[in-house]
Amino acid sequence: MHRHLTRLRDALTMSADQAPTVEAWGRKLAGVLGGGGRLLVCGNGGSAAEAQHLTAELVGRFKGERRPFAAIALHADTSSMTAIANDFGSDVVYARQVCAHGRHGDVLICLSTSGCSGNVLAAARAAHDCGLVTWAMTGIAPNPLAELSDEVVAVPASDTATVQEVHLAMIHLLCDSIEEACE
Repeated sequence: MHRHLTRLRDALTMSADQAPTVEAWGRKLAGVLGGGGRLLVCGNGGSAAEAQHLTAELVGRFKGERRPFAAIALHADTSSMTAIANDFGSDVVYARQVCAHGRHGDVLICLSTSGCSGNVLAAARAAHDCGLVTWAMTGIAPNPLAELSDEVVAVPASDTATVQEVHLAMIHLLCDSIEEACE
């Protein structure tokens, strides 16, 4: 088997024990979204793409027909991001949006393969200040984001691509759990 696929298989196997956490997140998030709350999601690079993938599945649909949910990928508003970065600096591009869009009881999911991205860490701090629940998907823990988050799914792999691929599988598991809870 190709070494990339071997790394992915091994990381998935080592991450399987975290599936119950993601399923529990799905049930909790179904309640938040079903009650009119919001999901905010942030990440950089490939993690930003995964954040947007997650929100698309929730605003649109994953598998079944259901009402749309309020889910916002914080990097997707380029005008806000560039204005905030210009006026306040790139480290707060997500934190300011968390304070603007988040309400007590909403959920912030932070995606970071390293768990060290400054703007994602600032978002997690802002979420705590604003009363949001903060969940993280990271690479190897401990890391600063895992320490700041209420709950974490940490992929035990050092290869960035492998961590992102496991995160995507966990995102699909999350979506499946949300839709099951909404049936």
